[in-house]
Amino acid sequence: MEQASTEIKAPNQTLNDLPDEILIQILTLIPTLEAIHNSLVSRQWRSLWSRLPLLDFSYHLFPVNESEPLPVTSHRFAEFVDRALILRPNSPIKTFRLSFIFYHYYTSHVDSWVRSAVTRFRARELDLDFFIDKEYHLRSEEDRAPRDKYDFPFSVLRNGCVESLRLTRVDLALPASMATVGMSSVRSIFLEDVDLTDQMWERLILGCPNLEDLELQNGGVDQNLRICSKSLKKLKFGYFYDCYYKNRVEIDCPNLVSLSFDCISFTQFRLKNASSLVEFHLNMVHLDKYYDWWSKAVKLLGSAPNVKCVNVQNWWFKLLTSKDSFPKTFTLHNLSLLELRTGYTQYDLVGMAAVLELCPNLETMILDYLHKIDVDESLPEEILNKPVRFNMPRLKQVKMLKFFGSEDENNFVTLLKKQGVVLQKITLFPIKVEGNSCHQYPPIVLRRNPRECEVTGSSPP
Repeated sequence: MEQASTEIKAPNQTLNDLPDEILIQILTLIPTLEAIHNSLVSRQWRSLWSRLPLLDFSYHLFPVNESEPLPVTSHRFAEFVDRALILRPNSPIKTFRLSFIFYHYYTSHVDSWVRSAVTRFRARELDLDFFIDKEYHLRSEEDRAPRDKYDFPFSVLRNGCVESLRLTRVDLALPASMATVGMSSVRSIFLEDVDLTDQMWERLILGCPNLEDLELQNGGVDQNLRICSKSLKKLKFGYFYDCYYKNRVEIDCPNLVSLSFDCISFTQFRLKNASSLVEFHLNMVHLDKYYDWWSKAVKLLGSAPNVKCVNVQNWWFKLLTSKDSFPKTFTLHNLSLLELRTGYTQYDLVGMAAVLELCPNLETMILDYLHKIDVDESLPEEILNKPVRFNMPRLKQVKMLKFFGSEDENNFVTLLKKQGVVLQKITLFPIKVEGNSCHQYPPIVLRRNPRECEVTGSSPP
């Protein structure tokens, strides 16, 4: 007797069969222009784009005619944004993101977009980028229109609930009563290519009493930049190389947890009330002319007694011959993680030994490749000829990123294995450069017991 077939065939399913919540999540992953276009493929989809929690108007993704002048493209883009915001119902969104090549005669348009994002849509994240890329700022013969910075109306935030604010290439129009207005919802600010006077910087911070995260990139200051905030927890400066005057920066943030400097040229630093600071990051182009700025910034560690993580490049050997180094009694007792960009020459090993002397409780050291532009300066013979001794009584693990397998690197590994009292493992991340290509191989873990050495995957040839 034949058994009846019990096979059940699943019905053919399409995107239209998915719940609206899933479709909305899919549309959220693409720019708003594409989301609108995709919403037109089906009557069922037409209202979906207006329910997205994110509005992303990206100028660089807007369709253009190669022969079309930039101002004409900007005009079409502005019309598109105008129409999209008119058709959008007043439902709350999480993020409003705009990138646009701004001309002064679009001020009323952009003002309207910002007001809509803040007051109509109650956006919690506001991201405005008026730079995009340098290629948009190379003038052509057809593009003679004056291009100015947009004056961002900071007071509009009083009527909204913006928590995260990102502004690129703008001027800030700060209200005179900034300190009393109070932008209490703002917790994170990112500013790039924004020039303010010292007084305006102070007014900005005073007007955001709950600000926790502040990042300043490629900005300008007068002479005395003062960051004073009881709420600030994370502060980052980046690319302040155009400070040609005697600029000073003073940081007084008793609850600051993380402090970062990336390519800065302040001539004086002052750090006050830094007992909460646990992370310190410092990165400079490795040129001798920038060493003075590096040394002044790194000495801020003397005002941060509880720092636990330091990320810095290896210029420490120069401090050995400096008249203005750390006091002999200075140590980083609480430092447990050191991220060091370094080479492995004798100069680098001397510098590494110098910083290890300051870190008696260090447990983890991560070493990354340092691109040197200038050659190492000469050190006294008594320092160079002295055997390198690493003080690492508590160091348990070392990671060597971008391990090329050079003789200097192998000699360094040998030193680690000989002098590491409690060192448990060394992890190497092999890399090989061939022409313009770079090949990363699986990590190699060297354990204290040679028989426990492991290689995760195939090793490099």
